Amino acid sequence: MKHIYTRLGGALCTLLLACYCLALNAETQNQVSSDSVIIGYVFSPDKPLDPDTIAAEKLTHINYAFSNIEDNKIVNGFDFDDQNYRSLQTLKERNPTLKILSSVGGWTWSGEFSDMALTQQSRQAFIDSAVAFVRRHQLDGIDIDWEYPGLAGAGNTHRPEDGENFTLVLKGLREAFDALEQELERPLLITIATGGFADYLAKSDIQNWHPYLDYLNIMAYDFNFPRNGGVTGHHTALYSHPDDSGGQSADAAVKNHLAQGVPPQKLVLGLAFYGRVWTEVGEDNAGFRQPGNAGEASFGGASYTNLSSNVIGQKGFVRHWDNLAQAPWLWNPQERTFVSYDDPQSVTAKVHYARDKGLAGVMFWQYTSDYQHELLNAINAAAGRQP
Repeated sequence: MKHIYTRLGGALCTLLLACYCLALNAETQNQVSSDSVIIGYVFSPDKPLDPDTIAAEKLTHINYAFSNIEDNKIVNGFDFDDQNYRSLQTLKERNPTLKILSSVGGWTWSGEFSDMALTQQSRQAFIDSAVAFVRRHQLDGIDIDWEYPGLAGAGNTHRPEDGENFTLVLKGLREAFDALEQELERPLLITIATGGFADYLAKSDIQNWHPYLDYLNIMAYDFNFPRNGGVTGHHTALYSHPDDSGGQSADAAVKNHLAQGVPPQKLVLGLAFYGRVWTEVGEDNAGFRQPGNAGEASFGGASYTNLSSNVIGQKGFVRHWDNLAQAPWLWNPQERTFVSYDDPQSVTAKVHYARDKGLAGVMFWQYTSDYQHELLNAINAAAGRQP
């Protein structure tokens, strides 16, 4: 009997140890996921921000969009920017670890980047202005949204040497911020928004950019864009659907970045708080991968706010789910309208993907397009945070 009790005691100890290890592992996994960054782009071009409407506790970073470039220097983009930056700083009373950055450029205001990056003198003017801008608005860093180095974007000036010149900008900016950190006694971030398509990476110098960067925010959306005579598809799919000849997806974008040597812990996966709409769509396959045109939808804009409150499951719009792409779409056979968008299920899948791949976390464009924090709550829940 003594030997039996000994064996049972040993088995019990082994079982208890295994349970402890499982609990410790679960706690560690929760800590890893809850440490994921959640970066929200906040865009308020025509009115003051109401800080009470921003759930500061559910974000780790805010990238305020956009500041502009004039004469190679960073300047405010909109009339209410001074007031809005002050409002954003008050959010740290509720979330002391929240980081506030200014995002420079964007699709509309990327036309000055190539000229700014061209010479030592113009680069230094930009760098000096960034230091002054951080001081002026008490920022935690600068996010550079150049769309795109080496590519025309919205008809912008661009050069083959843009990628290498941007490396020099980032190197100089990092050196300047390292010095400013000593003065301010707090860390300063440099982040960029990156394209999720192969031609962007081919024209970039991204393997030399990332040493100077804290995060690279992959714009994993607009993969399929409505155009007359085009074909419908997911604009922000997690995985490439085999019927989509473009082959673009968040997963493909991440893999392309990793292949360029970017460490996964610096990559932030972008989510879309808005949809893309095709009209006059072919009727087969619930509108998916069918001919269609760019046009105005009967329901108005495609922000998630409007989609969630007025469209999904209403007015003849039926939600469909693509299990291969991990993406939803809406189809209205009477209006022959197709909508690609992100919803709580798809953003949850992306947060889990980011965690499983060891990425830094997720970001989204843009904050005010959410509906009653539905998407932000889904992100927080998936990241192991209290929604």
